[in-house]
Amino acid sequence: MERKIITTSDGSTTIQLVDWNEQYHSIHGAIQEAYHVFIKHGLSLFENQKVNILEIGFGTGLNAIITSIEAEKINLAIHYVGVEAFPVKQEEIAQLNYITQLEAEDFKNQFELMHACQWEKEEQISKNFLLTKQQKDFTEIKASDTFNLIYFDAFGARVQPELWTEEIFSIMFKALKENGVLVTYAAKGSVRRAMQAVGFLVEKLPGPPGKREMLRARKISTKS
Repeated sequence: MERKIITTSDGSTTIQLVDWNEQYHSIHGAIQEAYHVFIKHGLSLFENQKVNILEIGFGTGLNAIITSIEAEKINLAIHYVGVEAFPVKQEEIAQLNYITQLEAEDFKNQFELMHACQWEKEEQISKNFLLTKQQKDFTEIKASDTFNLIYFDAFGARVQPELWTEEIFSIMFKALKENGVLVTYAAKGSVRRAMQAVGFLVEKLPGPPGKREMLRARKISTKS
């Protein structure tokens, strides 16, 4: 499948899968989307604590690096697990302009280490950021009652509908701790219904640039 680096509306780059007309991030702004969906409506719910994060679709590492940047601001210790079936090539990573666009030169070494470190091994990226990259299909996730927050950033249902099913969201529900949160850029009714069917309490929120809505799902405790 042909892949190329493109520039999105906020000046940040992403990878486009030409045959699918699908991108790793929004063409309306890769960085803007990441901040809106995963930081504003996800990470910002946590402060001054240890947060276990599962990312579905590690991809370019954009969500991971902005999480590291923002975690320092609100005093979080992060254990980050990024699952990716098809890792992005180093030559593609070298063409991405996230550090420049984020004005985050102090985090350049962290970003490089995130991509250079071994898969299937815990790596201390910084004092407050522990990363484990796992190369596997999302259906192979076996975690139970482990994560406070899930970044669900898979390719869209238009091109990979199998990633937005009750089967997948059941795995996500099991992986979350009670009162854990899942955030995603998606807002399709079929996605919302699949989440609700496995037990999530789902809310619609204003979407990032170019999207009217997004979804946030919570695993609410059923204990009295």
